[in-house]
Amino acid sequence: MSHYYTQDDPTLKSARKPIFFEVRGRVFRMTTDSGVFSRSGLDFGTRTLLESLAVEPGEELLDLGCGIGVVGIVAGALFGARVAMTDVNERAVALAAENAAACGIEARVYTGDGCLHVPGLFDVAVLNPPIRAGKAVVYRLFREAREKLRDGGRLVCVVNKNQGAESASRELGTLFGNIATIARKSGYHVFVCRK
Repeated sequence: MSHYYTQDDPTLKSARKPIFFEVRGRVFRMTTDSGVFSRSGLDFGTRTLLESLAVEPGEELLDLGCGIGVVGIVAGALFGARVAMTDVNERAVALAAENAAACGIEARVYTGDGCLHVPGLFDVAVLNPPIRAGKAVVYRLFREAREKLRDGGRLVCVVNKNQGAESASRELGTLFGNIATIARKSGYHVFVCRK
């Protein structure tokens, strides 16, 4: 069985379609497909994360587990972030590159598990973790994101209360030595940790 948080399943029939969503007063149009995260539109957790995200113009942002590129593209469009995106799912990565170009956002896009394969260090890493992949995978992504941050850089992530926000908060607090909750909405918690 194919999952969005695994490598692309080439036997999964493509069913591309456009989606439209608004974030902070700006409307975005992107293309999605079967076998990628939140294929029907902008999911509530990602929306909550984007509505609380703050990025300075020119900051280097890593969209870890980018899916079709929503977070990186929106951050590039709204804040002028310099964007890199990565995902393990090849179909999602192809869509992220296509969507970035269609939205006029320059982005470096990579395929791979985690983010250690992405060159450079970042000011901000953003993650809506693949909870269904299990804690071992999610906590590894937390560790890898920390490794890819410059000193003073920050990880911003969203986790639902019913999907382990409390344990994720403890893990992040231990890993970074600090954690703040910057938003809570309908069970979703947006955390920021600074390296």
